[in-house]
Amino acid sequence: MTVRVRFAPSPSGYLHLGLARTALFNWLWARKAGGTVVVRVEDTDQERSSVESVRAILDSLRWLGLDWDEGPEAGGNDGPYFQSERRHLYQAAVERLISEGKAFRCYCTKEELDQARQELKAKNPKAQFTYPGTCRERHGQPDLPHVVRFKTPKEGCTDFVDRVFGLISTPNKEQQDFVLMRSDGFPLYNLACVVDDHAMRINLVSRGRDHIGNTPLQLLLYRALGYAEPEFAHLPMILNAKGEKLSKRHGAVGVQDYRERGYPSASVLNYLARFGWSYGDQEVFSLAQLVELFDWERVNKSDGRFDDKKFLAIAFEHLKTETLMPAERYAEQLQPLLQARGLSAPDPAQLLAAIETIRPRARTLLEAVDAVDYYFREPPVYDPKAQEKFLVGAAGPLLDSLHAVLSGVQNWQAQALETAFQKWLEADGIELKDVAQPARVALTGRSASPALFEVMAVLGREFSLARLKHGARLARGG
Repeated sequence: MTVRVRFAPSPSGYLHLGLARTALFNWLWARKAGGTVVVRVEDTDQERSSVESVRAILDSLRWLGLDWDEGPEAGGNDGPYFQSERRHLYQAAVERLISEGKAFRCYCTKEELDQARQELKAKNPKAQFTYPGTCRERHGQPDLPHVVRFKTPKEGCTDFVDRVFGLISTPNKEQQDFVLMRSDGFPLYNLACVVDDHAMRINLVSRGRDHIGNTPLQLLLYRALGYAEPEFAHLPMILNAKGEKLSKRHGAVGVQDYRERGYPSASVLNYLARFGWSYGDQEVFSLAQLVELFDWERVNKSDGRFDDKKFLAIAFEHLKTETLMPAERYAEQLQPLLQARGLSAPDPAQLLAAIETIRPRARTLLEAVDAVDYYFREPPVYDPKAQEKFLVGAAGPLLDSLHAVLSGVQNWQAQALETAFQKWLEADGIELKDVAQPARVALTGRSASPALFEVMAVLGREFSLARLKHGARLARGG
């Protein structure tokens, strides 16, 4: 049987890291099995859903590299892929369940149910209110305002074997007659989810552990409608440092947040994959490795705590490792960031050379673009404190002398430049500490940079000599 999985976001905001992890695990399994990924937009909550959120979620999926085979923008034979456009299917399922005595119209008002809830609380503050079955055997009057409830069996258990948590058994007597459709004709999650998963032939449903409580209710619906049941794989939760559910009030938790912070997309997937899945002690993976190695047997039951420092460390590993971030891909991701700083597209070869000088230190793409800025900005931006400390006094003559020495170097490569520099120091009895920092500030505008000769090799002869001369003028107060 061909694997068919789905990612079904609710378009009420950004793509949360937890939802992105769900999308990733579904995607990994489908790609490993040669299956199909379906994206379905669960937009039945009309007050909270928006077109802007749909765009933001799809854009985040594309940025992550999680493509889909069917769904919005991809098409497919099982559309439409927005639940708001599939209401006729939910209505048909509800009418069928009512006609077969498996569901009923409930005319209880919100005020009546609130009153019953308050009365129960007065008698027993710890009691959990459940619908008392007031309309369970009531018939007729379909024109009156009503919701539709499922007639939950009161005997037996609803069992299923989860791919992660194993056998889960829920006594039916613990369930209430849950609502299938609101009075406005829009379905609730459990009904729409079951109808759509069946219609779209989804045979494995993977989602967060917080949905385990919904699964027995959905299985009751599958069985009442005579639908084939999919497999289920529930995932451990991503919690904050305090062990609470990760939310926006705890900081950046959206995929877009980390995109804006300059995290490579592959590092985001890498970090999310390690939330609930492991492969020995290995921490760093390419996306291709994740596809190859992923299986449900290695998914853990225990929730994990979000660690921003570890997340940053994973981003750094991807950026500094050529096999994970080839130089050409690195350059491709830096280009728009350089342009956003007002820098025109640099020579490709020069940008690749610049990347190699900063790759061992830049932890994010934002740090990387800042680190290469001075290569492509003429003149560089001088740090006032560095200029005040190093481009003063005796630095002027030293920089003039260094300019003269390096003007005679024909092979403008790091090794040749270093050789000429060392010979000059020895011949003139100059201390390295007296000239290295003034030269660094003259060349980069900063007091910290890669090795001087690597910097000059990337800058090229013309700009290196011009900056040394300009630095000498600044040191003399010019």
